[in-house]
Amino acid sequence: MMDAGLVVEKMPRVAIAHDYLTQRGGAEKVVLSLSRAFPDAPIYTLLYEPDQTYDEFRDKTIITSPVNRVAALRTDHRSALPVLPFAASRMRIDADIVVVSSSGWAHGFDTSGYKLVYCYSPARWLYQTDVYLGESSSAVKKLAIRLLGPALRRWDRSAALECDRYLAISSAVRDRIEATYGLDSTVVSAPVLPPLAPSGMADAPDGIPVRPFHLCISRLLAYKNVDAVIDAFRGTDDHLVVVGRGPEAERLRATKPANVTMLSDLTDAEMGWLYDNCTAVVTASYEDYGLTPLEGGMRGKPCAVLRWGGFLDTIADGINGVFFDAPDPVSIRSAVAEIARRDWDAEQIKAHVAHFGEERFIKEIKNRVSEAVVAREAERT
Repeated sequence: MMDAGLVVEKMPRVAIAHDYLTQRGGAEKVVLSLSRAFPDAPIYTLLYEPDQTYDEFRDKTIITSPVNRVAALRTDHRSALPVLPFAASRMRIDADIVVVSSSGWAHGFDTSGYKLVYCYSPARWLYQTDVYLGESSSAVKKLAIRLLGPALRRWDRSAALECDRYLAISSAVRDRIEATYGLDSTVVSAPVLPPLAPSGMADAPDGIPVRPFHLCISRLLAYKNVDAVIDAFRGTDDHLVVVGRGPEAERLRATKPANVTMLSDLTDAEMGWLYDNCTAVVTASYEDYGLTPLEGGMRGKPCAVLRWGGFLDTIADGINGVFFDAPDPVSIRSAVAEIARRDWDAEQIKAHVAHFGEERFIKEIKNRVSEAVVAREAERT
């Protein structure tokens, strides 16, 4: 840690790097927090589609790669896979310190400055391909990754070894970074933002029945196991609301039962209403961190989560949620029933989740940047 008496005379030029800003997810929320920590820092990214990510980015300085000119790639970044390593290697960042937010590409951006990586996971599509793609993925995608995989893994490991320091979003990711790259890292939990001020919304978003419901918010990807959550509610009297977009959407809509509602592209106010009015948050995904149960916890809502990965760092059994051991309908249904049997203390839930707030995250990141400044100055002397 930094000595409290240490003063750095010249403020470093800080930049932020992120894989792509083309969706509304937890990683993009982390980038917003990084930008609040360093409000003058430009954000470098491969692809940026303003209409598909958070509106706050419109007020930021966003610097993109040439592939951003191709509109089709901005709406489907997975189609850009063959060109992204080349585009990433050619992203030049002029800054003293680069705070990198990455799960696969931004750690390969070129800079002469100190590179501090906040890692969500070594690239899932390279090291956990079957889990990432799932059974429903097209044969073309699987073949492309099989053919490109060896070269991409060489590129990825070379990029990782050129970074100065790694931070991991969770203990599970810390272990994965060591196994994949042979690098040590420090766990810094991702920030959970407090609820927005009351929006005045008295009515439910369109499509929500007026009755108790559980809430599942997720990108609709195979490894998120949203199909198992839906099947857990099949044939029951409970209602489930699923919010998300992704390649699994069409299949899930075609097979869901009547007591499951699927929504996407909601406003912040609508999302706030869902959190405020749900019974609990349910997620069966293999999450490296998992923000949505914590966002529900900010409203005093309990959760049912898979006993895996980042949830082991953030969920205290009986305090802010319950665990199930396998992402299958029977286990999920049992956990949902357990939530109903217990009496939950909303204030205790909020107090637990408060430990993962944005103020703590910004303080830790600034401390790491200060350490990077000292390390950089030491190299020059």
